[in-house]
Amino acid sequence: MAYRNKVYVAFDGDNDILKYDLIKAWSKNQNIDFHIDDAHDLNTSKDSSQEASIKHNLSIRFLNSKAFILLVGEHTKYLTKFVKWEIETAIRLELPIIAVNLNGKKRADELMPPLLKGNLSIVVPFKMVAIKYALENWPEYDKKYRKNQDHRQYHYNDKVYDSLGI
Repeated sequence: MAYRNKVYVAFDGDNDILKYDLIKAWSKNQNIDFHIDDAHDLNTSKDSSQEASIKHNLSIRFLNSKAFILLVGEHTKYLTKFVKWEIETAIRLELPIIAVNLNGKKRADELMPPLLKGNLSIVVPFKMVAIKYALENWPEYDKKYRKNQDHRQYHYNDKVYDSLGI
């Protein structure tokens, strides 16, 4: 079994790539207290034209991941080829799922992919401190809720966001 120390980030590559790039920039900036070991740095596909080849390489990235971040933008819930498959894979592998609302909302809204509404996850706004907090705290809660077979979608309360300055 692979050593799981990476964070898998899924997003709409056509519309939300700049938000993903911003997360990578935060992580690389030594003056910012934010770091993720990005699973996408692993196993770059040699044949990116074939769906089976792409999914095989993404599967290897999943096997090295300890958490799953889904960037939720305007079109995310309509993506059925790869993003839906990535969500299904994260659910099947029981990875802690952090849904990041790119519109800044602190709770699930109409843009949330239906697959997440009935599966264990936490929703946070696209704010560096909120994503960092979720990465540091959600995995333990995910274990606890999963053990109790509680598969709801969660969000942090206002007290948590006040403490984060949001």
